[in-house]
Amino acid sequence: MATAPQQRLSPGRSRRPKHGALRSAACQVLRGNWTGTSTVPSRELYPHQWSWDSAFIAIGLRHLSPVRAQQEIETLLAAQWGDGRVPHIVFNRAVPLNAYFPSPDFWRSSTAGAGTGAPRGVETSGVVQPPVHALAAWLVHGADPHTSHRRGFLARVYPRLVAWHRYLADHRDLGGHGLAAVVHPWEPGMDNSPCWDGPLERIEPAAPGSFHRADLVHGAAADRPTDLDYRRYVRLAAEYRDHGYRDAEAPHSFAVEDPGFNALFLASEYALARIAEALDGEPDPHRRRAAALTEALVERLWSTEAGQFLCRDLRAEPGARAGGERGAAAGAEARAAGAGDGHGGRLVAERSAAGLLPLLAPELPRSVVETLLRTVAGDHYGLGTAVRLLPSYDLRGTGFDRHRYWRGPAWFNVNWLLERGLRQHGAHAPADVLRAEVLHAAAASRFAEYLDPYTGQGRGAVDFGWTAALALDLLVQETAADRATFPAPGRASVPAPADVPACEYAPASANGPGYVAS
Repeated sequence: MATAPQQRLSPGRSRRPKHGALRSAACQVLRGNWTGTSTVPSRELYPHQWSWDSAFIAIGLRHLSPVRAQQEIETLLAAQWGDGRVPHIVFNRAVPLNAYFPSPDFWRSSTAGAGTGAPRGVETSGVVQPPVHALAAWLVHGADPHTSHRRGFLARVYPRLVAWHRYLADHRDLGGHGLAAVVHPWEPGMDNSPCWDGPLERIEPAAPGSFHRADLVHGAAADRPTDLDYRRYVRLAAEYRDHGYRDAEAPHSFAVEDPGFNALFLASEYALARIAEALDGEPDPHRRRAAALTEALVERLWSTEAGQFLCRDLRAEPGARAGGERGAAAGAEARAAGAGDGHGGRLVAERSAAGLLPLLAPELPRSVVETLLRTVAGDHYGLGTAVRLLPSYDLRGTGFDRHRYWRGPAWFNVNWLLERGLRQHGAHAPADVLRAEVLHAAAASRFAEYLDPYTGQGRGAVDFGWTAALALDLLVQETAADRATFPAPGRASVPAPADVPACEYAPASANGPGYVAS
């Protein structure tokens, strides 16, 4: 079994936050961000329901209220489109239009998306986010299988999740080789990554002053995407909208195969196989698709030279300049990494944390796993050597910015996924260190949206939904590991330590079961 290089940084017991205080604080964040049917990422900066945020939030909520975690997923899937897509935002009609941009009147989903089955009773965006939802649903079910069966949770969500994956397979295989393509930088979740600089250079920006950015009201400009980037985001979204969100008709001038998006796709296919088994269904189609996705990832996106997976720009001409901020040098590196390799388009030379997330795939070739584990701790990411949490982008990259959105900061969901991937391949020691570091950082930063990877200073919003939820999930894992290491004599299982209070259930209401930190 592969092992990672020894890490030189150790969190030590002094870096461990108090379990009880951290759990209570996480409860408070999730309770404060609950709207009655779902959880917002942040009350001010992100006042609606976000797709992959809700999946990660549900993973943490399952430890507090399994029913509320189920409701989180059910609310999101209720806004699914007729073609199967799960939109990246479900808008809360009680929130003023000027609180967030692009707002419902920009997307116009119920009218512009009518031909592709957008729901009439709720407004959504028209793009998607990574398909982590089936994995979340399976984990939520496992938190309380009895209640899940009683409520028919899996039976209700399974057909919707199958339709979601079918949409990606049927409508988004733009490269024709089995991987789902993203058609907007918002779709892979790592919105402002330097990986998109080259592909975005081809996009004519929207006119200056044609929209108002609400994000700068609550977020520092130095942390957020630049105005030029945002103008290109708006142009792409408007182009997709004006083609009725029809993938077969839209030009998709931005089309990229992203390794992180597809890693979550295949991880969720494995989860769908487990769900199918629980429903006495047929798991084999899901396992076959997961295996095919793994094979396509390695074939199309693996770079031996880079030591990780890279994005593939489907609209780039082979041999074209790599674009963005790296110019001719990046073009040469891209050609060495796989440009003109007969697969269509060109590999993007920029290294991002998305290229490490295929560690979630259980059937990766051993040589690929061993290389990825070396890359995680190597000069480009420095996990356990230069930094304590995985940065979102290459520490040595020209586009690195330790503060700006997805251009270098460490994100909690990415580190949660990496921790899971490390354990998948037997790298338990670095996974234990990473888990402890995530818990320390969550407590120290007031559950920040993301962190400066060098100093650990919180950036973006505080009391961020998925940060609290995933910290809670890792806290439960750590507590369970401690109990397994030091079991009470004569007992098969041991209650949580006294300093880890439970979140007691409040009486059920029209909004579903509540919870309070004891």
